[in-house]
Amino acid sequence: MTHRSVLVAGAGIAGPALAYWLHRHGLAATVVERASAVREGGQTVDLRGAGRAVVRRMGLERTLRTHATGEEGIRFVDRADEVKAVFSSGSFGGQGPVAELEILRADLSRLLYEETRPYTEYLFADEIAELSQSDARVRVAFRGSAERVFDLVIAADGARSPTRDLVFGGLDDAVDVRPVGLTTAYFTIPGEPGDGRWARWLNAPGGRVVTLRPDGRGTTRAALSFLTPPHTDESAEKLVPQAQKQLLHRVFREAGWETARVLAAMDTAPDFFLDRAVQIRMPRWSHGRVAVLGDAGYCPSPLSGMGTSLAFAGAYVLAGELAHHAHHEQAFNRYEEVLRPYAERAQKLPPGVPRVAMPRTRAGIRALHLALRAAARPRAVARLNRFLVPPADTFTLPCYSL
Repeated sequence: MTHRSVLVAGAGIAGPALAYWLHRHGLAATVVERASAVREGGQTVDLRGAGRAVVRRMGLERTLRTHATGEEGIRFVDRADEVKAVFSSGSFGGQGPVAELEILRADLSRLLYEETRPYTEYLFADEIAELSQSDARVRVAFRGSAERVFDLVIAADGARSPTRDLVFGGLDDAVDVRPVGLTTAYFTIPGEPGDGRWARWLNAPGGRVVTLRPDGRGTTRAALSFLTPPHTDESAEKLVPQAQKQLLHRVFREAGWETARVLAAMDTAPDFFLDRAVQIRMPRWSHGRVAVLGDAGYCPSPLSGMGTSLAFAGAYVLAGELAHHAHHEQAFNRYEEVLRPYAERAQKLPPGVPRVAMPRTRAGIRALHLALRAAARPRAVARLNRFLVPPADTFTLPCYSL
């Protein structure tokens, strides 16, 4: 095998998962992460379909279950906290709006780090500044440490991957960052007894949504979402955090329900983060000795419910193909051939999403609640599957000898 050392950018989920599988196949991984330690922020993520199958093959499912949030399902409520529709975590075979296994992103990232750090070199508080490729190696200049060479580099540092952009940014039509029409602020607020173990979702007129989710830590994860034109240059994510919070106060001040509590806690939340939801489309997932993984290459957006599953499946397939091909070009080609159909299914959002779940009028909200209540009826399940059940089970993992 000509490829021996692999530099992975990003210590979130995809990067450490790749480090795990590379090690299983006898390949060395170094993971570089801009943050000074494993990131603590982030909301709840779910494991579905192929992603959960990978976790089982890693022998980590039981460990992850012990760190699950214990979320029992989701309730759609109105301004008076009256429940309008309910889905338990077991709805749709455990693959509905709330999956049967939900875990905080920070906990999942930390568990992957702890699993891989005995055999993986981690470079925290550093990042790739420059890359130069030759036929044989990749020369990497870091911002905080000495220059090094690697056989391969994998960009696994998120939808706005600076590593990907260093390599693909100068290539025509190489990266399509596609907004899907939604902006969301995420943060943690103090828990209250009434929060319980159910997620709660409020629709407010004007295409606004407030959600509260239990996190298993005694605090509550809040999110404020609002519709935004997909092709606008005016993005709230470009504002400084204080201006973002002021904007959210203006947008949500009359939403009712628990919103006043959420806005008050937001002002001092240490993990406040606002993001415009995007998909990443790339006609090619590799260039020379550099490839993309997870959200950096094929982010399906949070609306898909598939980002974590794609990260695990991608890491598993990429490592397996690298281990079973003598040349990296063959491995990268095969990785893309195997995984791209799954990624494209994940990116194919149901018609009207996110607008269908975020009506602008009170009449539209009433119609949404009626449709959600109908979803529990056997005849309606098949029609609503495409809206409420991500295509996580539409991929069979290849088997790679270890």
